[in-house]
Amino acid sequence: MKLIKRPFYLENLINVKDIPDIKIITGVRRSGKSKLLDAFYDYLINDKDNKNVIRIKLNLKKFESLLKPDNLYDYVDKAYVDGIPNYLIIDEIQECVGFERVINSLYEEERFDIYLSGSNAFMLSSDLATLFGGRYFDLKMYPFSFREFNIYYNNEKPIDSFDDYVTKGGMSGSYLYKNQSDAYQYIDGIYKKTISRDIVKRFRVENEPLLQMIADYLMDNIGNKTSIRNIAKSLTSNSYKTNDKTVGSYVDYLCKSFLFYPFTRYDIKGNKYLESDKKYYLADLSFRFANIGTKNMDYGRLYENLVAIELLRREYEVYVGVLYDKEIDFVAIKNGYKYYIQVSDDISRSETFEREVKPLLSVKDAYPKMLIARTRHPESQYEGIRIVDIGEWLDNSK
Repeated sequence: MKLIKRPFYLENLINVKDIPDIKIITGVRRSGKSKLLDAFYDYLINDKDNKNVIRIKLNLKKFESLLKPDNLYDYVDKAYVDGIPNYLIIDEIQECVGFERVINSLYEEERFDIYLSGSNAFMLSSDLATLFGGRYFDLKMYPFSFREFNIYYNNEKPIDSFDDYVTKGGMSGSYLYKNQSDAYQYIDGIYKKTISRDIVKRFRVENEPLLQMIADYLMDNIGNKTSIRNIAKSLTSNSYKTNDKTVGSYVDYLCKSFLFYPFTRYDIKGNKYLESDKKYYLADLSFRFANIGTKNMDYGRLYENLVAIELLRREYEVYVGVLYDKEIDFVAIKNGYKYYIQVSDDISRSETFEREVKPLLSVKDAYPKMLIARTRHPESQYEGIRIVDIGEWLDNSK
């Protein structure tokens, strides 16, 4: 399998090296967590400083004896070398039932710098505080960005390769398949395993068909304001009885498994958050194509999804902007600065362009404003608003 360097994630790990926290890699299945730890291991062993690096992959037969917590502790304890830095890197930590007791003990002994990855069923970000208290650093991984996609395929013109990325997505394991239908079958397998193992098994979901229907609903409504009550009403009107509480729990599980990301609405004038009618975006568009195909295609909404995940990837705090009766797709906040972003498909028609810039022009503060669209043209400006082609903007990612 072809591999590319993902320096942004590796640099993040290197930057927290030797900091006394348990480093945990989280993200949707097959987003590259284990490969990142492989790259970090290579970095450590190639560094000339004297150190001891312990690498354990609990999904491999050679480490089967370590699936018992006492055996895992004894193995790590015996591998310790006094007088030099010791690094402990473990993949699929959840395979060892009772791993948290071992890891917490090793942490308290202050002998190892610890790095972990594991199945989302046991490494949900919401559970990390329970498992490890406040003693962890959560590095979030996402599927391939458009920039990484172009590096993988040696694409030099992002404007030309953008449409290909929209349909193929960022799940790099699917790139090995010559036929796109086979690639979607691979992606659908990841999706189904996330549903059955990371959600049904972890949360003891009793109604898997309902969970699947809710996931389909969210996929079909990417970028639309969505309330738990409306989902329940929609399913009930289709002769499937459910209630707000169950739907709310199932939506929460889908987000905790990193399949979907919820975006809260933000009142720009009132500087307050609005809890009602969140928007939900997929971790990767390929899940939508693999699961429901081209049903109800709205490229403007799909482009919103790409921008939403890219903003998270670039470590922005992101909200959906609300200003009176107008909506701005994203309010992105980083280092105390706000950025107002509108996303569209085709803005070549004057009425479409005016509709998209109107909400941005209504914002009276001095923070930067941007309209990202499929322009296929170099960047331009209108009344202080940057007009940027979505392919060019995504290609400038980390």
